[in-house]
Amino acid sequence: MSGTGTFVVRAARDEDLAHLYEMAKLTGGGFTNLPPDRRALKAKLDRSHAAFERDEPSVKDELFVLILENVTTGEVRGTCQIFTLVGQHHPFYSYRISTLTQHSRELERTFRAEMLSLTTDLEGSSEVGGLFLHPGERAGGLGLLLARSRYLFIRAHRARFGDRILAELRGVIDEAGGSPFWDGLAGRFFGMNFQDADAFNAINGHQFIADLMPKHPIYTAMLSESARAAIGLPHPSGRAAMRMLENEGFAFEKYIDIFDGGPTMTARIDAVRSIREAREAAVVACDRDGGSEALVAHGRLSDFRCSFGTVREVGDQVVIDPGCAQAIGAREDSTVLHVGRL
Repeated sequence: MSGTGTFVVRAARDEDLAHLYEMAKLTGGGFTNLPPDRRALKAKLDRSHAAFERDEPSVKDELFVLILENVTTGEVRGTCQIFTLVGQHHPFYSYRISTLTQHSRELERTFRAEMLSLTTDLEGSSEVGGLFLHPGERAGGLGLLLARSRYLFIRAHRARFGDRILAELRGVIDEAGGSPFWDGLAGRFFGMNFQDADAFNAINGHQFIADLMPKHPIYTAMLSESARAAIGLPHPSGRAAMRMLENEGFAFEKYIDIFDGGPTMTARIDAVRSIREAREAAVVACDRDGGSEALVAHGRLSDFRCSFGTVREVGDQVVIDPGCAQAIGAREDSTVLHVGRL
């Protein structure tokens, strides 16, 4: 378990570009929100800077990029992203799994056909994505810190987000880096392999999907067995992320990614557990005299910082440990957000 105050989640800065690029090269493909392309990453940082600088309580199409830093060594060890409003400049496409039931009186048989329909149902949602943790840090709950820090950020800036939130999980990728789902469906129409399509999408957006993807429903029975088997399944490395999302109240409502068939998880923002259970309180003291393990956040916009800490409630105020207080820049009389560590 990582000690309190050792790691902090903070706003991304210009000097984080090199770290983001190095992490992007470790993703292994299929990670659209973290492409191994310096220009695309720089564009994300520029967009994030603009979002952090705007201080108005209204919802616009914005991106916040957060960074996980070891405050002892200064090393960047992870990243995550929050999109406030998807599908505003380009359609946000998903496949929706549906079933068509037909009955033949002559044959006395009922046929149930599963179909994939191209949809923009999730347009206007907020999105949590782009979460990547350095392979050397996948212990001690740091993935949980990265993931849940986003919900405390949303809670601290609630007016900047909509009513619904989604998370796309990477789908099944084979040993060669290809996608059985893509090869069995979209690849037939596009004449591109998954790696090329994924790289193009990460840098240029997926308007080309709108231009070339067939608009009529696809019967899954007509896909290859490997493509059908991948529908709605997360990449093995994403199973823990799926469990974390389910613990927060996200559910799989039969929306899947159009590239790799991975599941899209959705929730109402105010029903997300970390947002719903987070409490705002003034810090009455900083000491090490016990308390409950928690995520603690302090500061707004570019000053936002979140870390593990111990919290002891004293009436409607809290006592937090000094390590956490130092990491997040809080002191006595500061106001913090805290939520119990699951």
